[in-house]
Amino acid sequence: MQNSEALALAAALLAAAGDLTQRINDGVVARGFDARPAWGFAFTRLAPDGATVTELAGHLGVTKQAASQLVDEIVRKGYAERRPHPVDARARLVVLTERGWACTRAAEEAAAEAVRSWTDVLGESDVRALCDRLGRIAPHGPIRPTW
Repeated sequence: MQNSEALALAAALLAAAGDLTQRINDGVVARGFDARPAWGFAFTRLAPDGATVTELAGHLGVTKQAASQLVDEIVRKGYAERRPHPVDARARLVVLTERGWACTRAAEEAAAEAVRSWTDVLGESDVRALCDRLGRIAPHGPIRPTW
């Protein structure tokens, strides 16, 4: 593959990822949640068992201060709450509330809608093949925004 072809592929993947993120967030907002795209990346770490601010910062690739600000915002808006940590008395566990779980379900619905639109363009078998091939090369680990 020539450099220009590799760059075109990289640009297409980045554009698709950005569009997917925006479409999911738009779908969440359309379902009545006042969410931001970064919250979805945080919610993936908070579900199912919660996380400390330090763990969330590592997941998102941000400072503890930035993660703490994000947690303050989602707690203030009722999407998460702080609880005593079950093992570490010095730490607080951030967990999703029912509103946070409802927002997560809305994101799942919006993601399914976005992927269904790919099926309209590519066909179901090509979308399944795309999923398989991307699954082979996608890194395992946290899904995080590109700040």
